[in-house]
Amino acid sequence: MFATIGYYICIPFAWLLRALYELTSSYGWALVLFTVVIKLIMLPFQMKSKKSMMRMSRFQPMIKEIQTRYKNNQVKMNEELQRLYAEEGVNPMSGCLWSFLPFPILIALYSIIRQPLSRFMMLSKDVVTEITTLATTLGYNAELVRKGYEEIGLAKFISDNFADFSGKFDGLLNVNYNFLGLDLTVMPGDVWKDFFTGGWPVIGVVLIPFISGALSFLQSKASMAGNVAAEGNDAAARSSRMMMWMMPLMSLWIGFTLPA
Repeated sequence: MFATIGYYICIPFAWLLRALYELTSSYGWALVLFTVVIKLIMLPFQMKSKKSMMRMSRFQPMIKEIQTRYKNNQVKMNEELQRLYAEEGVNPMSGCLWSFLPFPILIALYSIIRQPLSRFMMLSKDVVTEITTLATTLGYNAELVRKGYEEIGLAKFISDNFADFSGKFDGLLNVNYNFLGLDLTVMPGDVWKDFFTGGWPVIGVVLIPFISGALSFLQSKASMAGNVAAEGNDAAARSSRMMMWMMPLMSLWIGFTLPA
């Protein structure tokens, strides 16, 4: 059931990515434009989330006062906080809810990228099996591909030998994974040891996780700018500052463990 739901969630994003790929003839630029389009669509929701967070920040002194005054009476504290939220028309969860909106899109995009034949090209399981069989006869070895990313390895093999596949399967695309001199199927974690000897193809791939982590840090820092909750030395402030570092570190780690 969940697999079926996930499949249908992927369809509109797969259609958009495919349309951008056909427009640019570049998988890398298609991903860049996909990100821009999604960001523009989500901008109003992100602004709404930011405004809600800024409003909550302005009420932090009053919230802390209530928490201090009724620290020994949890029921009364909750009543006073609810009264404050009602009087000011503030929903403490609204900012968080909008912040979670990108996750379904990110999960769908990850699925589309990880399964280019069945998600990006929308080929059936039987057709993918037939393609795999043909590729195997031509020398493709799925055992040499990182587990979980077999379709990426297969799509790369098809692209390198497209003359042997062209016209034999409806909907099969020649996905060119070369982008700015980089092979997007390479995992940074597999080549980082050759950073000083592998030239730009290795340097560029290894830099991607660091650039991602740096941009994630700047985004977190900008999001917390002016946030009173992130100031001070209480538990909430420490938690906010920890998240500012945690997300970039996660982005760095994920970047090293996934294809570029």
